Amino acid sequence: MSTIDRDPSDRVQVLDEDGNVVGDPPDLDEQTLIGIYRDMKLARHFDQRAVSLQRQGRMGTYPPLSGQEGAQIGSAYALREDDWMVPSYREHGATVVRGLPLKKTLLYWMGYEAGNDVPEDANILPVAVPIASQVPHAAGLAWSWKLQGQDNTAGICYFGDGATSEGDFHEGMNFAGVYDVPMVFFCNNNQWAISVPRENQTASETLAQKAVAYGFEGVQVDGMDPLAVYKVTQDALAKARDPDEDQLRPTMIEAVQYRFGAHTTADDPSVYREESEVQEWKAKDPIPRLEAYLEDQGILDEKRVEEIEAEVEQQVADAVDAAESEPRPEPEEMFEHTYAELPEDLERQREEFVSMVEKHGSDAFLEEE
Repeated sequence: MSTIDRDPSDRVQVLDEDGNVVGDPPDLDEQTLIGIYRDMKLARHFDQRAVSLQRQGRMGTYPPLSGQEGAQIGSAYALREDDWMVPSYREHGATVVRGLPLKKTLLYWMGYEAGNDVPEDANILPVAVPIASQVPHAAGLAWSWKLQGQDNTAGICYFGDGATSEGDFHEGMNFAGVYDVPMVFFCNNNQWAISVPRENQTASETLAQKAVAYGFEGVQVDGMDPLAVYKVTQDALAKARDPDEDQLRPTMIEAVQYRFGAHTTADDPSVYREESEVQEWKAKDPIPRLEAYLEDQGILDEKRVEEIEAEVEQQVADAVDAAESEPRPEPEEMFEHTYAELPEDLERQREEFVSMVEKHGSDAFLEEE
């Protein structure tokens, strides 16, 4: 089926809300299925601990991911070892699958530049907080693979529904289509761009159909169904590496899902959405959905669930201890890591800041702030 002929409103689903099979499951062995389940549980527990740390004043502003584990873990598992990941700022679950230690994620949100020090073999770009700025970066990165003849390399770029209203999104998508780059553009449609609801974001019936304007395929998937997400992402990555004659390499995936918590810990979602809506979406929770399926398949039982929960709790506890054992960064480090050479005005500000810290002490400055 050609790019233009495909109906992007056909939402792909493998498991229903109760974990019953309603589509064609991907061909995954038991170890991989358990791995997906475990990493979803890990992401959820990490998220809960991170929010708690922020509330206790032990970490800065943090963007919760609960509800989006199916989309993050399912898509990350579809990547090959040499593929690349281009995250936004909420992909804590996806990045740990790719090899980014949880300690690094904690350090980033604790204000340490070391949190941006991605292991060389992880193939992950740094966190992108500006909305949609990573989309043209991803398109350019994928174009570089074509120019270098790296035909077997592909990547995935994550962004939210709010990003589809930004110019960077359209410019990146247009570039990707024109230059036929091997990149999968993965939209986490979690229904709210901070306080802006999906229906106020665009008049389009779906977000996936936006890909058609750029000449390539758009696919909508149940983002709270990790098996469906894995399936469509695997297919999209395969096409990125080896497209059919009538298809371009890029694909846009719209994963329809919901964020259970706040946009960030600086946000109060009760101001703009009803609790009944949250509870309606929690009935679609990806973790019990997959758990029910694995139990029905005889792959998972209560004892193994308890073992996995103990394992992930210990892993997160160890990561928290490791992050909090790091010496606090010096406040003047805020001037580093942006420019190779500071512009004159910033150099002047840095000198004034250092002088103030030397006079009053960094602790006094932080308390005053």
